[in-house]
Amino acid sequence: MRVTGGELRSRRLVAPKSNATRPTQDRVREALFSILGSRGVFDDGPARVLDLYAGTGALAIEALSRGAGHAVLVEKGRDALKAIHENLAELGLATRATVLAVTCEKALAAPARLGGPFDLVLVDPPYVDLPAVLRLLVAVVPLLAPGATLVLEHGTGTKLADVEGLTLEDSRVYGDTTLALFASANLMTHS
Repeated sequence: MRVTGGELRSRRLVAPKSNATRPTQDRVREALFSILGSRGVFDDGPARVLDLYAGTGALAIEALSRGAGHAVLVEKGRDALKAIHENLAELGLATRATVLAVTCEKALAAPARLGGPFDLVLVDPPYVDLPAVLRLLVAVVPLLAPGATLVLEHGTGTKLADVEGLTLEDSRVYGDTTLALFASANLMTHS
């Protein structure tokens, strides 16, 4: 697993040894950040990024490599947290990231702890409980900056629609992974 673009392109990332984490494949990350780049997500200065279910931290690290100013990573798994800290330290990103070792539900229950507003929110949950994750997204809406993008990675075969406060703008399929791109229902992003 490697960083696919930006200043840290081709640098290696470590993943936990356990099977509890399903890192986003390099080709899917590269496609996602190509889409985000074409939408101008990183054009207006250093973006603030929230990475929920951070796993290895690969999505947030990719954003930092491509110009994001700061990332908040939320992860509860011990092995995943170890990988996140190792990746951030190895790549010299520890000062540009905040890691919260709690569940996403606990993190969103105390939004002041997260900071924000966020220009980009990355959500890569376990595929097994998508309805619970969709409810969780509603709690993210107040943390979005004007023009923010929220990306939900989910299993292919699940059809999504708008979520309260969010409008589904785009959906891309990559094998068994689908990327759904949402914008605030009140403040649409570029199409």
